[in-house]
Amino acid sequence: MIVMPETTPQIKIAAVAARGAQVVLFGDSFSDANEHAMNLQKETGAAFIHPYDDPDVIAGQGTIGMEVLRQHQARITAIFVPIGGGGLIAGIAAYVKHVRPQIKIIGVQPADSDAMAQSLRIGQRVLLPHVGLFADGVAVKQVGIETFRLAQRYVDEIVVCNTDEICAAIKDVFVDTRSILEPAGALAVAGMKRWIEANGKPEYPCVAVGSGANVNFDRLRFVAERAELGEAREAIFVVTIPEKPGSFRAFCRLIGRRSITEFNYRYADSAMAHIFAGIEVKDRQEKEMLLRQFIDNGIEAYDLTGDEMAKLHIRHLVGGHAPTADNERLFRFEFPELPGALLNFLNQMSAGWNISLFHYRNHGADYGRVLVAIQVPPEDRAEFGVFLDTLGYHYTEETDNPAYRLFLGQ
Repeated sequence: MIVMPETTPQIKIAAVAARGAQVVLFGDSFSDANEHAMNLQKETGAAFIHPYDDPDVIAGQGTIGMEVLRQHQARITAIFVPIGGGGLIAGIAAYVKHVRPQIKIIGVQPADSDAMAQSLRIGQRVLLPHVGLFADGVAVKQVGIETFRLAQRYVDEIVVCNTDEICAAIKDVFVDTRSILEPAGALAVAGMKRWIEANGKPEYPCVAVGSGANVNFDRLRFVAERAELGEAREAIFVVTIPEKPGSFRAFCRLIGRRSITEFNYRYADSAMAHIFAGIEVKDRQEKEMLLRQFIDNGIEAYDLTGDEMAKLHIRHLVGGHAPTADNERLFRFEFPELPGALLNFLNQMSAGWNISLFHYRNHGADYGRVLVAIQVPPEDRAEFGVFLDTLGYHYTEETDNPAYRLFLGQ
């Protein structure tokens, strides 16, 4: 009988059951499941095997340290290890520090499940009131007694990472090895990247322990969306521009030939327009430079790259009815995924036609799916038809789509 939290990925549950175990799901975190397992042990008289706070389990996990040193016998600067309850790092650290004490042992935890980091900081075990569940494999409210003792003795440092950095690490491992790690499995890679960014390139190689690949397929959508933010390759801005023909084009010219990862805009009033934009940048410095460029050109702009509400919710909610958007027609376009495709669209469009809705999100295809509403006076229909035919982008008119009429149209 193996007890796991109800939040455990289905792929892990299926793998355990396939090996003949009876799976019992209980609670939202490891701590909940652990308490339930101890109650079941008292009721049934079965032997209780702790997943991390047991000397034999710790010793078994320490063989990973032995394996690392045997496979890489040259100098190593540091070994980065993910921490949940602490069994993995306790075992690795105890072995490595006895054989190669000059190697740093650096633990890595998510910012919302950092029980070990907090415990080492104050010198006693802390009990977190709740933990984040994205990296469910390390979602532990309190580290073990023995693991904490060994961590105090052998662990040199703890690095704490956020969700976006973990997603970027999953992408890094996939690009290098074509393997997909779960969030907890990629945690050490995320910590290694953060540590090297803060401390500079080390003299000798570093090792990151990848501790698992139990990730549900549907979670990959979220990982892919947040990876660019974790790499500081995507910046999210909210900008306000005058609601008049030509201002959208002027804003796009400031963006230049940078790739646009997302554009959300809906006409609200006749004075100002608010745009939610994702823009590909090289690094944080370019993001800050672009923000200053907007402000220097009289555009009110805010950097929301680190705003969780914006990244999780607001980006999907920009829309609604526009009662004063007269003569509005709605189209789905397929833009080529090339820098300047949007600017080409705007340059060919008549200055007298107002864009009242614009939505685009990069989905990794060779063309971009774009939803655009344009206010076209009846007397301009012929000219507008010529524009559509000469533009060169495949399009489908959706003005009569019931979803548009119910949620976006007049």
